[in-house]
Amino acid sequence: MNKKERVIKLIEYLEGIFKIRVFLDKDPYKVLVRTILSQRTRDENTDQATNNLFSKYKNIYEIVDAPIEDIQKLIKPAGFYRVKAGRIQEVSQILIDQYEGEVPNNLEELVELPGVGRKTANCVLVFAFELPAIPVDTHVHRISNRLGLVDTKNPDQTEEELTKIAPSDLWIKLNDLMVQFGQNICKPTSPQCEICPCTDICDYFNGLIIV
Repeated sequence: MNKKERVIKLIEYLEGIFKIRVFLDKDPYKVLVRTILSQRTRDENTDQATNNLFSKYKNIYEIVDAPIEDIQKLIKPAGFYRVKAGRIQEVSQILIDQYEGEVPNNLEELVELPGVGRKTANCVLVFAFELPAIPVDTHVHRISNRLGLVDTKNPDQTEEELTKIAPSDLWIKLNDLMVQFGQNICKPTSPQCEICPCTDICDYFNGLIIV
């Protein structure tokens, strides 16, 4: 079984146990802010911080004019709230000044925004614009190497290799399913191989690699 076939099989296995999570609000600005808030924190903390922020400030113009201390207080559940509050207002001001308050829908312009790396940019492309991209976070990077789909040192390399072997029609699904897989089964330490549906395509399980 080649790597492309293994990716297809992986998606089939994961769709059998996880549901694709639907983000009801696909507003690109809210997706961008949520993704900034999600850095180095858990999903439930991100959700709480995002809801707190947009419950009080409804759009980019209200957020950019809000007192920074108030932004910090609202997003505190997400952690690193001082840095993230400053980053959100900085990015918001750039979007207003350069893009008339709109979020660009291409990778090149997104990664020019301060603090927006490829993972954050790809999340915006996938979850806001439904464009094919592969956001690679720690889960996707770890699992891809553990399975033996790639042999890479960092998430950017993993993204590059996955785009070569994964059919483009699966890119949008890949991150969400692999993140849930990484959170629940293929954990960073002590992966739960005994309940994993993917052992037949896993180099780690079959002793071919040590990760």
